[in-house]
Order: sequence, then structure tokens, then C-alpha cells
Amino acid sequence: MYRVAAIGGDGIGPEIINEGRKVIDTAAEKFGFDIDWVELSIGADRYLGTGELLTADDLATLSECRAIYFGAIGDERVQPGILEKGILLALRFHFDQYVNLRPIRLLPGVPTPLAGKGPEDIDFVVVRENTEDFYVGIGSRFMKHEKKTLDVVRELYEVKFSLDVETDAEELAYQIGVITREGSRRVIEYAFSIAEQRRKKVTSVDKANVLSDVYGLWRDVFRGVAETHPGVSNEYTFVDAITMWFVKNPEWFDVVVTPNMFGDIITDLGAMIQGGLGLAPGGNINPSGVSMFEPIHGSAPKYKGQNVANPLATIWAGSLLLDTLGEHEASEAVIGAIGRAITSGKVTRDMGGDLSTSAVGDAVAGLLKQS
Repeated sequence: MYRVAAIGGDGIGPEIINEGRKVIDTAAEKFGFDIDWVELSIGADRYLGTGELLTADDLATLSECRAIYFGAIGDERVQPGILEKGILLALRFHFDQYVNLRPIRLLPGVPTPLAGKGPEDIDFVVVRENTEDFYVGIGSRFMKHEKKTLDVVRELYEVKFSLDVETDAEELAYQIGVITREGSRRVIEYAFSIAEQRRKKVTSVDKANVLSDVYGLWRDVFRGVAETHPGVSNEYTFVDAITMWFVKNPEWFDVVVTPNMFGDIITDLGAMIQGGLGLAPGGNINPSGVSMFEPIHGSAPKYKGQNVANPLATIWAGSLLLDTLGEHEASEAVIGAIGRAITSGKVTRDMGGDLSTSAVGDAVAGLLKQS
């Protein structure tokens, strides 16, 4: 029995989570385990009604679960950033979900914009550090007349500016990236552990040639971890270069490990070469704690309640959830069922089909039963 929290969230979130749960429940029945679903109403509607984002009770309930299955966040009635930071990012940081896991895998029957490439060429994993770098929230903006405050910031963080703020700069903004040795070590170690189960190659992403302090530390840690895994080959690449190689030679990659901000960027590129955001799942993982799984697309509020959204990324995220629970056979069976649904044309209109959201969920669940 696995206790799993289900958070539909906003927009199409509740619809796609329902289909993901349908497939997970089918996998549970087929492979001999049970899911105890715990539903939480967290999102824009509650925030607009009560002003609450995440409560202490929410966090207490979630801490008792093995995993969180998350739909989508974002609502046009709420200023951008409030829900995303106050709910999604808050959950990642509270539960120290320091690994963002993004499979980049082209399934049979899915077109890719890369000419001459097929499923045998596009099958790698991006392991993104999820709690450090430029997303730690240290930053601000200052107008010219606020020089006294700026002096305090300069003293606290030893920020060096080449501008004469008092006379030349009308306004200044800064953002500070923070990388720690331990934060880097644990996510890089996770990447090597994944590679041990795959093709035994890890590629590190950084920009150590320019941002030499933060990413120089990252590279040093990567080198040290690599030495403890002699059976896994390793290489370095700058973030600008890897965007070229993702497009030109995706078959080179097995496991890619990257700091937070670069990972945010390159995984969207990865999503497009695997067929688009409708087929892009993500996992926010704490290997010894509560992990959270979600599609990486948005809440698409204009499609809310229309039963037309593509649920496959959410169903695939459910496969990642099962894998993290240790139900590896069930996880692979779900991906197989997704693939058969695609090749048989049982998809939503964005993928060339004519099925509804719920009909696609039914189709994947049915194919899973038959496998």
C-alpha cells in the first residue's frame, strides 16, 4: 500500500490528474499493489477564497505520503508568480526535492523536428539540480535615490558593480546564484547512479569559462564524483554548446547533469525534440523523502473543463512516480501502453487524433490491462 497525495491544481490540472490516477490504479491492480489516494484542494480557487497558498496542515498531510502527484498551477485571475512560487516552488524546497528528473525519450509514432532522427537516437535523461543556483531568491531592484540600501547589499554580499550607481544608473537589479559543494555533490551522485543502470555515460553542463566561481565549484565537484565511478565515462560541455548538440547529435547523450537554471532551459529544448510539451513529464525527487511528479506544461486555463487536454505527459509522470516507489515493472508497462496508444492513433487532437482527455486515459488504461 502506497499513500500518494493528488493535487489537481488549476486549469486543466484536475482533468489530467484524473486520467493519470486512472492509469496508475490500473497498474496497481495488474501488478499487485494498492494506492491510497489523498486528495488536497490546493490552488487558485482556494487562494482567491481564503488567501491561503500552502498551510501547515497541508504540509503535515503531504509529509505522511510517499509521493505527490501534481496537475498544473497558474490562473489568469492571480498575478503570475504568486501561485508558482507560493505552492510549486515552496513544495520543492520544503521537501528538499533536490533532483529534477526529466526523461528525453522519443516514443515510436511521435514526430520530432530533428531531420533523420528516430526513437533509437533520442533517449536520454536530464538530471537538473532543483534547489540552488539563481533560483534561491536572493535579488532585488534599486532606484538611484536608494543608494544607502544598495551600499548595505554591496557589503553583505560583496557584490561588485562597475557602474557608478549614484550618478549613472537610474535603476539597478541584481540576482545572486548560490551553489554549494554538498548541493552539487548529491545531485551529481544521483546522476551517476542513474547512469550505472543505463549506458554508463554522464555529461556535465556548466559555464565555468565565464561564471568561473559558481560553476567552477560545480565542475570541481563533478570531477571528484566521477573519480569514484570509474566504470562510467564522463565529459564536460558548456551550456551554449549543449543546445547545439541536443539538436545535431542527441544520440551522444545518456545522462546529463546540470545546475538549476541551465537545466530549466535545456529541458524545454529536450521536450520539443521528443515531441512537444504534451509528452514531457517531470519528477521532483528527494531519494529519501517525499517526491513530486507532474507534467511540465502549464495549466492552459482556456481549455479548462473542455475535456480536450492531452493527458499523456501526466500519465508518463505517473510512470516516473511508480518507478520511484520501486514498482519498476509497472512503470515500464505504463510507458509501453502510452506508446501503443500513440501508434494506434488513440490521442488528442494536438497529436492528430480526435479523442477527448478522458478517452485517452481510458485507452491507455485498456492497453495496459491487455499488455
